[in-house]
Amino acid sequence: MTTQLREPAHQVSRRALTMWQVEAGLEAVAFAVAGTVAALVWTPAPLRWWLVALAVLVPAALAVVVPPWRFRVHRWEVVAEAVYTQRGWWARERRIAPLSRVQTVDIAEPPLARLFGLATVTVTTASAAGALRIDGLDRPLAVALADDLTRRANAVAGDAT
Repeated sequence: MTTQLREPAHQVSRRALTMWQVEAGLEAVAFAVAGTVAALVWTPAPLRWWLVALAVLVPAALAVVVPPWRFRVHRWEVVAEAVYTQRGWWARERRIAPLSRVQTVDIAEPPLARLFGLATVTVTTASAAGALRIDGLDRPLAVALADDLTRRANAVAGDAT
């Protein structure tokens, strides 16, 4: 079977959308507060309120638009010979990692992801492009996937270089 660059089959967990919305909302509030304070302290009166409006509206708009967009794009798939990932929201990135090139498989659970029962699987390969990441997986699925990838990579002959 030939490995071809294509859209992976599986979406991330639906809870990842909620997590990304919460994360984007928190970032929007922080940016809005900092931008408002900066505009009020350092901007002349005629421009002050326009900058305050921008400091609030732009992050709010991004917080509403980006998480669903990101959810639609983020995908993953594991087949007999490779791991496929697709990620991004503005710039889309598709990657393939042949199992013969897999060096390590890691699971990360940042605090917000842990709160939502999610995890990230990182597949490190012998590639200059860096590791592949699958964000927003249900934690039990992430653990099973990491175990499966580790088992499959160990079964492939070679030294992953």
